[in-house]
Amino acid sequence: MVPFKASFEGVVMNQDEKIKELTARFKTLGLTNPEMWAESELKEGIPQYARAVFLKTAWNAVVPEDNDSWIDGRIKSFERDPTGPCAGAGRAIRRMLSLGVSREDITDLVRAMQYEVLHSLCYQLSDPSVVEYTSKTLPQIEWALMRLDKSGNPLNPIDGLHESVLSLDPTGREMRPRN
Repeated sequence: MVPFKASFEGVVMNQDEKIKELTARFKTLGLTNPEMWAESELKEGIPQYARAVFLKTAWNAVVPEDNDSWIDGRIKSFERDPTGPCAGAGRAIRRMLSLGVSREDITDLVRAMQYEVLHSLCYQLSDPSVVEYTSKTLPQIEWALMRLDKSGNPLNPIDGLHESVLSLDPTGREMRPRN
């Protein structure tokens, strides 16, 4: 049997070589079960690498559970400008701390809310019909997240992001509580 040969980003390699190359990419991203992601991309035609890169980057916007220094920044921002954008967060955090709420609990709360926003945005990218319109007379808008080639031409949509948001939680616990 002759191994399947095809071009993978301009390089000719057989299926096993492509899976090995993609698996290495997913390992570099720190994903669990990188072979599964690679096989899914190659066998099912799902742009899993693009999905994973997008989601890993999106998770960078969620506060990390092991670093609560952002709390001090929010409070300082409120103290500098009590009427500025998002100043209410700094005020609320300062009050919570004064009431004895731990920094860990505040971080867990904020992470959960940020995850929910991330999940909702990813769902909205995949299915614009989830958006509730205030007027039934306005036309619905369709959109998608697309993978592009180097010239900016669309290659393929990156769908179903909401299905993988939890699995890329940097803690590895899929937003479950800490021990």
